[in-house]
Amino acid sequence: MGRGKLRIYLGAAPGVGKTYAMLSEGHRRVERGTDCVVAFVEHHHRPRTEVMLHGLETIERREIEYRGTAFTEMDVDAVLARRPAVALVDELPHSNVPGSRNAKRWQDVEELLAAGIDVISTVNIQHLESLGDVVESITGVRQKETVPDEVVRRADQIELVDMSPQALRRRMAHGNIYKPDKVDAALSNYFRPGNLTALRELALLWTADRVDEYLQEYRTEHRVSKIWGSRERIVVGLTGGPEGRTLIRRAVRLAEKGAGGEVLAVYISRSDGLTSASPKELAVQRTLVEDLGGTFHHVVGDHISSGLLAFARGVNATQIVLGVSRRRSWQYVFSPGVSATVARESGPDLDVHIVTHDEAAKGRGLPVARGARLGRSRTIWGWLVGLMGPALLTLLLSTAAPDVGLANDVLLYLSLTVAAALLGGLLPALVSAAVGSLLLNWFFTPPIHQLTIADPRNIVALVVFVGVAVSVASVVDLAARRTHQAARLRAEAETLSFLAGSVLRGETTLEALLERVRETFAMESVALLERHNEAEPWSCVARVGPSRADRPDDADVDMPVGDHLALALFGRVLPAEDRRVLGAFAAQAAVVLDRQRLVGQAEDARKLAEGNKIRTSLLAAVSHDLRTPLAGIKASVSSLRSDDVDWSAEDQAELLEGIEEGADRLDHLVGNLLDVSRLETGTVTAVIRETDLDEVVPIALLGVPEDSVDLDIPETLPMVAVDRGLLERAVANIVENAAKYNPAGDRVLVAASAIADRVELRVVDRGPGVPDEAKDRIFGAFQRYGDAPRGAGVGLGLAVARGFVEAMGGTVSAEDTPGGGLTMVLSLRMADGLPLSRPELSAEATT
Repeated sequence: MGRGKLRIYLGAAPGVGKTYAMLSEGHRRVERGTDCVVAFVEHHHRPRTEVMLHGLETIERREIEYRGTAFTEMDVDAVLARRPAVALVDELPHSNVPGSRNAKRWQDVEELLAAGIDVISTVNIQHLESLGDVVESITGVRQKETVPDEVVRRADQIELVDMSPQALRRRMAHGNIYKPDKVDAALSNYFRPGNLTALRELALLWTADRVDEYLQEYRTEHRVSKIWGSRERIVVGLTGGPEGRTLIRRAVRLAEKGAGGEVLAVYISRSDGLTSASPKELAVQRTLVEDLGGTFHHVVGDHISSGLLAFARGVNATQIVLGVSRRRSWQYVFSPGVSATVARESGPDLDVHIVTHDEAAKGRGLPVARGARLGRSRTIWGWLVGLMGPALLTLLLSTAAPDVGLANDVLLYLSLTVAAALLGGLLPALVSAAVGSLLLNWFFTPPIHQLTIADPRNIVALVVFVGVAVSVASVVDLAARRTHQAARLRAEAETLSFLAGSVLRGETTLEALLERVRETFAMESVALLERHNEAEPWSCVARVGPSRADRPDDADVDMPVGDHLALALFGRVLPAEDRRVLGAFAAQAAVVLDRQRLVGQAEDARKLAEGNKIRTSLLAAVSHDLRTPLAGIKASVSSLRSDDVDWSAEDQAELLEGIEEGADRLDHLVGNLLDVSRLETGTVTAVIRETDLDEVVPIALLGVPEDSVDLDIPETLPMVAVDRGLLERAVANIVENAAKYNPAGDRVLVAASAIADRVELRVVDRGPGVPDEAKDRIFGAFQRYGDAPRGAGVGLGLAVARGFVEAMGGTVSAEDTPGGGLTMVLSLRMADGLPLSRPELSAEATT
């Protein structure tokens, strides 16, 4: 059985004709021989709509009473039992009356669809959940009846029922929508021309987006790569530079020239995660494009031009906006640039706009981060050696050793260049080589004091000097960068190793993991957000730190984990290389969350297993213990009703006594079963009061023979803080259990005494006793020790007693009786000086 199909008639406002159109479609289906019924239609006493119900089978509604008033709702069970091919269900966002099968009508519709029934329904645009704030700002009315956008988007067909504001107001004035006494108020408030125009635009735009989704699905299914210019969609290529803001504003102006234009800003990053873009500038541009109504996209690709074109064709874009390159003229020797490449390979179906800006041809600047890898002090010393060293060496050679020879001079200057490279890296070494070569030429290469060289051998010496200097500086800089990368990778590996180990060992909670993320990246706060589908808002699963994120877009850094989880960080924008480790943290956070939920599910499964075990034990225990007294009662009643036997008064009294005893046993058994049920569900609430034991214990002993118990409760005993009803039931069960195992002729002793801040009530019997290993097990449900007869009960008395005493803050334990037997010790709190509480009772606790 397949899932049913959903068709929705969407309107901009009440009265446009959605229900009329739905009923017309129902008549068309019936005329074609389709089994179509009216599951729920609200005609609001509109004559033309009411007439359309004639000729259609209507399922009788379900009547529900709420707060003394009767309401009618769709009877889902009746529709499922009728099982038509098509069901007409009006007002999809409607909230059902409390007590209905589901809270919302769209949930009723989901059941019909799951049963294979096609559904035709109606929705007004103002009832879509995502448009609630927009509609409130337009009309001043907050819509309480809403439906998730995803429910409507999943519809197989969405048909817009459109009507101009003027025509709708005329229909209103003619009394076709509301009663005459409400027309004036409606026309002057909700049905103002401006409101209707804005709502109509919302309906048209929302429907257009849905049509665009259908088009994208069709292009994907049929692998259509050619661009179809059904809608102006402009892609802005961003580099992370300051010119991005200019490009975004220009693209927005281009989109505004065509109705329904859309702007998509995209940043293409390298697949290795390295980038020269400014994360802060990208964050600013992302905010700007979203504020202007566009969307921001981050795409990973090895080649910027091919990645940009692939993205543009994937979203069916019609235009691309790029900025003039910031490279200088001589840099075009190496490649034509991204703008020229995209323009050449775009094809005839994709227009490319090259926009000039203030940063054009100014260059991208040198990568200043390289020097920082060597440390600030080393860089400063490298520049001092590279600039001051050649000057001081020239002064020394000119005054103290003018005749050491050109070869030795070159070696000395080369040593300074190597020292500058070792200290400061590439740039100080290049400067040192340039300065050193000029000084060698001016002071030591004939002709002296001229920038010319007479001997060709000296030219070779200077060229070798410059080459060696540049080579050594490059090697030193490369080694420094590799050392920095190795240190960073080692730190990342250590962090990830510790993280993976702690997570696999189960040592890390979700909050502890988020705290480690906050410490590792020096953030103010970290939150893990979750949503089950795109229609639902984000919810915070766990967080650390003062700030709280409602959406990943509100955070300084967001790292998605699948489709429904995101890690949101507040404090600063992270560089691109840190996102690799952050991605590992996010993945581990998802693992920890899943593990915690699995632990919770395992605990729930354990409780269910225990419940099943209890139910199994109950069935096994009561299969005899319930039937035995029932059999005795039935036999006595059958005997009394027999006409062929003339029972004497003594026999009748004996049979009636047997019936009474059986009924008492059943009452006691059922009472214990109900008490265990209350303890299992946690609905036992103790009402603590100051109580004298001599007021409660004698009442608890009424159920046992008077000559079977000795009572010893001093009058000077302090009062206890207990719930009288629970204590009475607990004492009764314990004394009954003791009397059951006490030898015939012996009496059970019930004695009380005060010890420190507690009062102990001891129930002493001379029975067979219980071994130490079984003393705690006898308090479990359905536990009977030894060879107790089947009719002696199902083993619930001690379990109920312990549960009730612990609910009052006391304890119950078993001890050996000196000389043989078992002593039950009830330890209760004294009332003197203790704050007594009387909690509010829940409905479950009082029933």
